[in-house]
Amino acid sequence: MKKQQGFTLIELMIVVAIIGILAAIAIPAYQDYTQRAQIGEAFTVVSGAKTAIAEFAQTNGDYPDGTAITNLSLNIDDGKAGKYAKKLDVTADSGVIVVTMKGAGDVGVKIADKTVTFTPPSNLEEVTGAFNWTCSSNAEQKFLPKSCVSGS
Repeated sequence: MKKQQGFTLIELMIVVAIIGILAAIAIPAYQDYTQRAQIGEAFTVVSGAKTAIAEFAQTNGDYPDGTAITNLSLNIDDGKAGKYAKKLDVTADSGVIVVTMKGAGDVGVKIADKTVTFTPPSNLEEVTGAFNWTCSSNAEQKFLPKSCVSGS
């Protein structure tokens, strides 16, 4: 009688094929997941600017102009907004905030240099309670929260 001495070539090839199939599914899903987390930083870094602009608008009845934006000390320096967000741009007199993501290499390829735009209410006289911001982005919808719309 001959003893079995390990796996056959066919058995090893089947295991390698199964691992290959799993990797082909898992790696793109993981990359999408990490890019979704990276673009999520835009929603964090903008929170201070949103609060400052909303407070200014409710106190003064209008959105800040260029001088007032500078005086609000918002974190708008190019390259210093966050680990994945490159910069914040605040539009004078409208309060619109645009967060630009960093380039490929710093963030995932599918969200590199994409923007997330936060728009305050257009008519301040109609604001009676919460100051509701709308969100839009030029990134794919699968990377954004459901409340943020892709395609702008």
